[in-house]
Amino acid sequence: MAYCMKNLWSCVLGAALLAGLQMPLSAQAESVRVKDLGKLQGWRENALVGTGIVTGLAGTGDSASSRGARQALSNAMSQFNLNIPPEQIQSRNVAVVMVSAALSPFSREGDTLDVTVTSVGDARSLVGGSLMLMPLKAANGRIYALAQGALSVGGYRYDANGNVVQKNHPTVGSIPGGATVEVGVTAQMVSQDNRMTFVLNEPDYTTADRVAEAINRQFGDSLAQARDASGIDLFVPEGQRRRLVSFVSRLESVFVEPDRRAKVVINERTGTVVSGGDVQISKVAISHGDLKLSIRNEVTASQPGFIGVAGDGVRTALVTNTRVDVEERQVPGFVSGSTTVADLVQSLVSLKTNTRDIISILRAVKAAGALHAELIVQ
Repeated sequence: MAYCMKNLWSCVLGAALLAGLQMPLSAQAESVRVKDLGKLQGWRENALVGTGIVTGLAGTGDSASSRGARQALSNAMSQFNLNIPPEQIQSRNVAVVMVSAALSPFSREGDTLDVTVTSVGDARSLVGGSLMLMPLKAANGRIYALAQGALSVGGYRYDANGNVVQKNHPTVGSIPGGATVEVGVTAQMVSQDNRMTFVLNEPDYTTADRVAEAINRQFGDSLAQARDASGIDLFVPEGQRRRLVSFVSRLESVFVEPDRRAKVVINERTGTVVSGGDVQISKVAISHGDLKLSIRNEVTASQPGFIGVAGDGVRTALVTNTRVDVEERQVPGFVSGSTTVADLVQSLVSLKTNTRDIISILRAVKAAGALHAELIVQ
C-alpha cells in the first residue's frame, strides 16, 4: 500500500494495462455487406464542366478591366441580334464563372443535377445572381447537360468607405437541380465474356479472398475468384443474365467479415488520435516528464532622488528585470506488458495526460519498434 501511495501513477496504469491483458488479443470483427466494401468496376461518376456568366449582381461583378467578362457578355448579346463591341460594355453586374457537375453512371434524359458555380474573375460577390443558360461538357468534348438558374450563396460581402464585412466565400455558389441531362449514359458493367469485376475500396488480399469465398457459398457455385488484392472476378451464370439487377442485388447482400490493417492515425494540428481497438503494443518501458519554462519581464521606473535643481541629462529611467523559472514535474516511468493502443490511451487519459503528450508517447513507442501498426501522421 505504501508503495502504491508513493507511485500512484505507475500502479494505476499497471492495473489498467493488466485489465487489458485479460481481454482477447483481437476483437471479433463485425460482418458487413459486400456492398459496403466496394463497387462494381464501371460504376463511376463523370465530371462535367463549362463556362458561363452570372447576371443580376448588384455592382459586385467583374470590373471593367476584365476583358473576359466583356467578351462573354458581348457573345451572349450577339445570340439575340444585339451586336455590342466588348470595349463598349461597362457593367459590374456580370461575372464570368466556371460551372461543374457530376453525371451519375445511370443518368437518363430529363434527370437533374446539382451544379457548383465559382467566380474566375475579380467579382466580389455572386449573391443575388442568376446563371444564364450554358452547356456542360465531359472530357470527350460532348455536351451532356444544360445548366441555368438562380444561385444559392452561403455567404456575403459588403464594403463601404474601405470597411469590409464578409462571411464565408461569397464568390462560390450552387444551384440545386440546376442542370438538366440532355444525353443519358449507361455504365457497362458486364464484359463480352459475361464477367464482372468487384473492386474493393481498400485493397487487401485477405478481404478479397473472403469476399470470393462468401459469394461462392451464397450462390453454391464457383462464380467468384479473387484476381488480386483489389479485384474479384465474377462470372454471370446464363440463367442470371436477363435478371442482372436481381443477381447484383443478391451479390451486394452477401455478408463478409473483412480483414484490416493495423493503423494509428495522428493529427498533430487538432490533437486527434484514432486507432483500432486491437492494435497491439509489445512490452516496452516508457518514461515521460513535464518541463515548464516561464519567462517574465518586469519593467520598473527608476526615479532620480531629490537633488535640488535637476541638471541636464537627469531623467526617469526604465529598468527591465527578467526572471526565468524552470519547473520540472518528476513523473515515474513504467513498464507495460503486451497490450493494445486503446488500453494505453485510456490509461493515459484517466491520468489526465493531455493529447499532445499522448501523441509524443505513441510516436516514441513506434520508434522503439513496440507499436505493431502503421503510424500515419497528418
